[in-house]
Amino acid sequence: MSQAKIFGSTDGVRGKANFPPLDTETVMHLGKALAEYLKKHVEINPNRPYRVIIGKDTRRSGYLIEQSLTAGFLSRGVDVVSVGPIPTPAISHLVRSFALDLGVMITASHNPYLDNGIKVFTARGTKLTIAEQDEVEKIYFEKDFPGTDTIGRAKRIEDVSGRYIEFLKSTVKSISLKGFTIVIDCANGAGYKAAPEVFKELGAKVITIGVNPDGYNINKDCGALHPEKLAKTILKEKADLGIALDGDGDRLIMVDETGKVIDGDYLMTLVAKYLKSKNRLRNDAIAVTQYSNLAIVKELRKYKIKVFNDIENSDKAVLEKCKQENLIFGGEQSGHYIFLKYSIAGDGTLSALQVLRIMKDTGKKLSELAFTFEKYPQKLFNIKVNKKIPLEDLEAFQKIQEKWLKKFGKNGRIFSRYSGTENLLRIMVEAQDAKDMKNAGKELSEVAERELR
Repeated sequence: MSQAKIFGSTDGVRGKANFPPLDTETVMHLGKALAEYLKKHVEINPNRPYRVIIGKDTRRSGYLIEQSLTAGFLSRGVDVVSVGPIPTPAISHLVRSFALDLGVMITASHNPYLDNGIKVFTARGTKLTIAEQDEVEKIYFEKDFPGTDTIGRAKRIEDVSGRYIEFLKSTVKSISLKGFTIVIDCANGAGYKAAPEVFKELGAKVITIGVNPDGYNINKDCGALHPEKLAKTILKEKADLGIALDGDGDRLIMVDETGKVIDGDYLMTLVAKYLKSKNRLRNDAIAVTQYSNLAIVKELRKYKIKVFNDIENSDKAVLEKCKQENLIFGGEQSGHYIFLKYSIAGDGTLSALQVLRIMKDTGKKLSELAFTFEKYPQKLFNIKVNKKIPLEDLEAFQKIQEKWLKKFGKNGRIFSRYSGTENLLRIMVEAQDAKDMKNAGKELSEVAERELR
């Protein structure tokens, strides 16, 4: 096989379903490589064979990838437990709860239904590191997989969500949510069963959107990327708040009682201030990515909270920073949050529960908690590209960027990077002056289109 990379630069394997690296041959071979990797690194339980848990979101292609992966594992003598549609963070929890050897989630998160992906979790519930992914790839390309008489067994467990739901409720000590009216949009994705049930069991009145997946409508005009319908429903139903998840349930965007969308920057700020007020914010600091607004640094400085904001855009990077600095909380503007006291995985439903606990404890509306400061104007410009030339080699682009950074000074930023999963250049521009922000983004986008087409 050609030695093209299997794992992407951000989060596992990602691409168009039924095409390399997500064609059946590659996926089955990857299953074999993962099987040999876990045999090398995980001590076998003397009471059973090696065992892997596989979950997925609601894309039609999930069936194809699940069967191909399963065949790869079984051919190397590894048992497979299939659990069907379930949020990504549930796999991180269940691989530990069931004391299994590896967890796999089949999902492309917030991407359209044509895409899919494979996220791999160790027995510790952590995603594979870059070094671990590289080792799996080395096995994939270099190891022969001769036939063997040892063949694994596969079984499907229809309802493991109960264990996951109980875990989620335990993170807020099963507080009563009676009196709350909540609208939840599950993006027709992996959380469409488990997420609403959590809030119902805690006593809230729950109104659902995006809970009718058909294999093709995941993330389509709904969920965390498209909260417009959620906002309208909140106003219509006179609800207290809205919860928007993405396709695999690890991302959360909220909407307040007035229909105003609350992104990760506002949510992280309100959580940090609350934890600080309760003396529960370890080291009085949080970790956020470079994409988080400069205004949150200034806001939290008032409360003597330090913000580590030099982190690349990924929840794995946030987790690593939290571990390095001995923190318990961090996240991304896009809606991933790490509550290390409860989980090592970003979890949209868990995060929503923490916000609801704050609302109940303070007696304040979501709008009162969230909008305590004004963010700098910021916009992400997505440019379709045909090639990914190193940005430092784009002379005209670098010249324009340097011009605007000089003008911004300390009151603006520009971050440019290629998407790890799509043929896009993402240019984030932030400035105290909205006009400058728009003009800078327009110029950078135009020159990037010329140099990358």
